[in-house]
This record gives sequence, C-alpha cells and structure tokens, in this order.
Amino acid sequence: MLLQKITRLRPVRLLSSIHQQQLLLPSTTALSVPRRSVIQNEYRRPGQPRENKFPWQKINFDFSKGLQGIKKHFALLKKEFLARWVGPQGKPILEHMLEQNRVIWEFRGPESLEQWTLSSDQEIGGQSEIYLKLGKNTNTCFLYGTLSSVPPRDGETRYSGYCTMRSKQPLASFDRKEHYDWTSFNTLHLRVRGDGRPWMINLAAEMYFSHQKDDIYSYFLYTRGGPYWQEVKIPFSKFFLSHRGRIQDDQHPVWLDKVNTIGFTLGDKADGPFQLEIDFIGVCKDYAHTEEFAYEVYKRNPEV
Repeated sequence: MLLQKITRLRPVRLLSSIHQQQLLLPSTTALSVPRRSVIQNEYRRPGQPRENKFPWQKINFDFSKGLQGIKKHFALLKKEFLARWVGPQGKPILEHMLEQNRVIWEFRGPESLEQWTLSSDQEIGGQSEIYLKLGKNTNTCFLYGTLSSVPPRDGETRYSGYCTMRSKQPLASFDRKEHYDWTSFNTLHLRVRGDGRPWMINLAAEMYFSHQKDDIYSYFLYTRGGPYWQEVKIPFSKFFLSHRGRIQDDQHPVWLDKVNTIGFTLGDKADGPFQLEIDFIGVCKDYAHTEEFAYEVYKRNPEV
C-alpha cells in the first residue's frame, strides 16, 4: 500500500516541479513576422515612394469616359466575332498555314508610337534619358537619348544606367489579355540601323504562376553603326530565360503561343548619346534552322 501511494504521488511532484521551473523562466513575447513574408506585395525599387492608396481610390469615375469605353469594347468584340468566322487571327486557314513571314510592328504614323512605352533609370533617381519619335520619312521609329551610369545618391542603389523601350500588352474586348501566337515561326526578323552599341532584346510570355511574372527571354542585338540598314534574324532557340536580370539554371524554350511584349534594353555602361532606328519587327519561318534549343536543359524523369 505504501509503494502504491508513492507511485501515485510521483507524477504530481514531477508536474509541480516542471511548473515551478517554467515560472522562473523569463517571459518571452511572440515573434513578429514581417508583413512581406505573409503577403507578397509588388516589387518597389529603391528610392521609389510608397503609394498609400486603396485600389478604389485609383479609379477615375467619369460617366463620359465610361460611355466611350463601352463603345470601344463592343466594337472590339464585334471584330473578334467576325474574325473567328474568317479563320485564325482573321485570315483564311490556307493563308494561315502557308504563311512564312509576318510583320508584327511597323511604324507608319504617329498612332504607331502609342503602342510603346519608355522607361529609364530616372524611375530610381538616375540621370539617363530616352525619347521616341518618327524618322525623317515618317516610316521608321527613331529611339534616342543619353545613357548615364551615375547611381542615385539614395544610399541603397549601387548600379544604374539603363534605357528601355517596350511594347504595350495587347488587349482584347473588356480589357482581356491578348497574346501573340508565333508557333508557326522560328525566327525573329528585324530591320534596324544603330550606332554600334549592343542592345538586349527581351520577350515576355504569359506564365501560369504569379511568381513568374518577371521572367523574360533575352538575347543580344549587335548593331554595326553607320548609315546602312541591317536585317537581323535571331532564332527563338537562342533566347535564354532570366528573372529580374539573373540568368536561370533551369532553362526552357520560349512559349511562342503566349507572347505578350517585346522590349529593347540598353545598359552597356558606356555613358553618352545613343540612337536606334527601327523599320519593322516581324517573325519568319526559316527552314534552314532546325535547332530546337541552344542551351542545356534538365532532363526530368530520366530513363533508368
């Protein structure tokens, strides 16, 4: 009976001793988790002010603008409906299958410049400048400006010096995303005239996941300089994948069925004026090019 009482009281004493030790420990507060780790916010460049506005405060409630938008979107919807009856992308099926060249962007008037946006390191406090206008014969696009690699004095930015021209995202009716389908082609075709500087051509495609929205496919454009035009053909198999300027180890070819935009970036660290004149940007089918992808890829599910 005595042994049974001792065994019954032993767990109680152990629990009481543990409880006393916990009371002697210093009190610790719960760790605070940063907000960015819980909710993934938009990327904000160093030096860019933070917007403290709610989403509905950025909407312009204008009745006349709303009527113009309804008229515009119903016209686009009618155009899409009629184009489906003709064939793919509004072309007959035979013409679509035998098509070998297609001009995507050409510059034949002031309205063609509205399809492009310009940006430079002035967004982060830099000193580079970029401008866009029509050429002398109003049939070309003339891109010019000044490149400066002096970083802003904000205490955070270490590198600077870039200028970019990028096409706008094509939109269908009611602001639905529209993509370029280039699966019938394998080469990017350009007619340009530059000043000898190397440029970077960037292709952005529609991705499945939100963390891939900054993925772009890039390749180099080497201009000769001088008064003569040069026709450049770059196979899509040469474009490599990068994310926010960092080349990825896991490479894969461009998704040609969902291309969104194309861009031209200058950042060669050579301060001074620059210029690039573009006649047209298109795609073509080069039957002599049989390469599928120029870079090493990871082999998933290898054969044993």
